[in-house]
Amino acid sequence: MGKIFAGSASDFPEGSINQVTLDGRDIAIVNINGKYYAVDDTCTHAGASLAEGKIDGDNLVCGWHGAEFDCTTGKLAKFPAPIRDLTPYTIHEEDGNIYVEVL
Repeated sequence: MGKIFAGSASDFPEGSINQVTLDGRDIAIVNINGKYYAVDDTCTHAGASLAEGKIDGDNLVCGWHGAEFDCTTGKLAKFPAPIRDLTPYTIHEEDGNIYVEVL
């Protein structure tokens, strides 16, 4: 599909998790220290929106049961049971706008 406009960089302030729907996919866009990351928004444990969770370092923490995923890779970082990793997406920041590469 290619790069899809997700919003203005100002829509994603530092320390925020925002859910956007692009090409029919719910994606969480995270801003950590001015760097943007994008992963699936749906927790692979019980289906919660990760945008309703919190950020802990480089990890997205699910608000329902505490599963932690590395925002930079989508890999499961911490949870007592094995669950699937998240799909990571490439972010492009161009002229103050954020684009997500969706294949």
